[in-house]
Amino acid sequence: MPDSTALAAPGRWRTVDILTCAVLAVAFGVVFWAWGFVWAGLEPALLFYPPLKSVLNGVWLIPAVLAPLIVRRAGAGLFTEGLAATVSALLGAYWGVAVIYQGLLQGLGGELAFAATRYRRWNTAVALLGGALSAVALALFDLRNSYPDTGLWEFKVPYFVLALLSGALVAGLGSKALVKAMAPTGVLDRFPAGRERARI
Repeated sequence: MPDSTALAAPGRWRTVDILTCAVLAVAFGVVFWAWGFVWAGLEPALLFYPPLKSVLNGVWLIPAVLAPLIVRRAGAGLFTEGLAATVSALLGAYWGVAVIYQGLLQGLGGELAFAATRYRRWNTAVALLGGALSAVALALFDLRNSYPDTGLWEFKVPYFVLALLSGALVAGLGSKALVKAMAPTGVLDRFPAGRERARI
C-alpha cells in the first residue's frame, strides 16, 4: 500500500473543493465571531498572568490547517482562513476589520507548512507545523499591534510560546482529529482524506 502521507501534488481546484472551503469558512466565521466574545469574557479571569490569554488563540487558526488537510489544494488554508475572518468581520467581530488582515496572515502561515512539502504530505507532523506557523503570524500581529509596550520576558516571549503551543495543539492536532472523526461518516469520500480514513 502506498504511503498515504506522500500523494501526488494536487491539480486544479474542483467546484467541490471551492464549495467545501467556502462552507468551512462561513461556519468558522461564525465560530470566530462568537469566540471573540468568549475571549473577552475570559480575559479578566486571566489577569493574574496576562500572557495566558494566548492559549485561547488556537481556535482562530483551525481553518488554516483543516481546509488543506481536507481538500489538498494549494491555497486552501489561505483562502479558507481569510474568508472565515472576513465573515466574522461582517458579523461584527470584536476587533473589527483588522481581523481580515490577521486572517490572511494566519492563513499564509498555515499554508507555508504544506507548501514546504510541495503539497505532498498531509500527516500529523505537517499539521502541527501548520498550526504553529499560523500561530507565529497571529502572535507577531498581536504583539506588534495590540501589545507593543509590554515587556519582552514578562509578556511577549511567554505570549509567543503559548500561541505556538495553542496553534500546534488546537489547530494542528485538532484539525487532524476532526478529519479522522469526519472520515468514517462518508462526508469526505470525494477527497483523498476521506478515502484514506485519515489517521492521527
